Amino acid sequence: MNGTNDAGRPLGVAVLGMGTVGTEVVRVLRDHADDLRSRVGAPLVLRGVAVRDLSKDRGLPAELLTTDAEALLARDDVDLVVEVMGGIDPARKLIGDALAAGKSVVTANKALLADYTGELAAAAESSRADLYFEAAVAGAIPVVRPLIQSLSGDRVNKVVGIVNGTTNFILSAMDETGAAYDDVLAEATDLGYAEADPTADVEGYDAAAKAAILASLAFHTRVTAADVYREGISKITAEDLETASAVGCTVKLLAICERVPGEPSAAEGGKDRVSVRVYPALIPRKHPLASVNGAFNAVVVEADNAGRLMFYGQGAGGAPTASAVLGDLVMAARNKFYGGRAPGESVYAELPIAPIGDTPTRYHVNLQVEDRPGVLAAVADTFAQHGVSISTVRQQGHGDGARLVVVTHHAVESSLADTVAVLAEMDSVTAVTSVLRLEGTEES
Repeated sequence: MNGTNDAGRPLGVAVLGMGTVGTEVVRVLRDHADDLRSRVGAPLVLRGVAVRDLSKDRGLPAELLTTDAEALLARDDVDLVVEVMGGIDPARKLIGDALAAGKSVVTANKALLADYTGELAAAAESSRADLYFEAAVAGAIPVVRPLIQSLSGDRVNKVVGIVNGTTNFILSAMDETGAAYDDVLAEATDLGYAEADPTADVEGYDAAAKAAILASLAFHTRVTAADVYREGISKITAEDLETASAVGCTVKLLAICERVPGEPSAAEGGKDRVSVRVYPALIPRKHPLASVNGAFNAVVVEADNAGRLMFYGQGAGGAPTASAVLGDLVMAARNKFYGGRAPGESVYAELPIAPIGDTPTRYHVNLQVEDRPGVLAAVADTFAQHGVSISTVRQQGHGDGARLVVVTHHAVESSLADTVAVLAEMDSVTAVTSVLRLEGTEES
């Protein structure tokens, strides 16, 4: 038996946006209406699609298209809203108004959720509507729902992922071919993997928004994009990939969400903290994320009882993202039909955010040095003076072109930064050519 809905009464769907993802969502709604009705228990009927430009041929009857999104959402025959228009405004107001009116919302808008999940979740709670957003992180890969539901009885300690296909395509190509960053970026643009303005991808903003969402879910703590330390890949060179390969590693742009144990003497009284960061890092080739190449995404979750789980697949594109949107839409529609509710926002833990300066990891430091006696000892002494323990040192070349590659044990970011600042001022050090983190190792 159904709960709040009359048996068999159609559920009206409004779609906001008809770009690549929206077009695919609309196609499936229309082409697979019978299957969707069987899965939900009631027909899903497309009531309208809000677009910016009515002059484009979208293959839909004119009466289904409108530029007035507010009027579409206000209709009494709209029960469910799919938002795939992107951006903060006007999506924020449209979604908020829909939720306040009791209409359940499915969105793929990671930028909006990274900053306004709390506001939208409160609107959903007040009207007992649903807010679903599986498609906001990693496209078709089901990672949001497992964090919310499947692992709700476990303690998650770490979430690490490759969550941006553009940067992964670029770094994979650089690793495989030895090509320079600018050349591969141009290729990615020609192939449609990179936007005309790739800043959001290559500078890590897209990955940071997704990291904020993942951390919020994993650690029951509200995390926004502003809490995420971010570095992009635009400064990665072919030489960085070459030196990484020499130590059995590759370079990936990682989104890392980690529970950091608190110190009993700290201001938080020993309470765990959350470290959330996005940056290019070396990972060993034996690590499961090292083999994730091209435009694919993957997320690794580590929990007390479940151990290590890996989710892998297509992280972007019309069809993959639409798959996640439609999965959420079916769940929201079932809840409308049977009277259920989606899980609400869980922020009970309220863990403090650990600043990047307090975050421990390993480092791979590339130095150009003078090739003369005493230089290696002076470099090693500088690391030691700042409490950074060296794991390995390799010297390449000789004479004016000598290069030292130093790999450290775990150290906090602030200590490494102080070390690098001193190294850069040493007469025997020509240049600190790169500093990359080293993740995914067991060594401490």
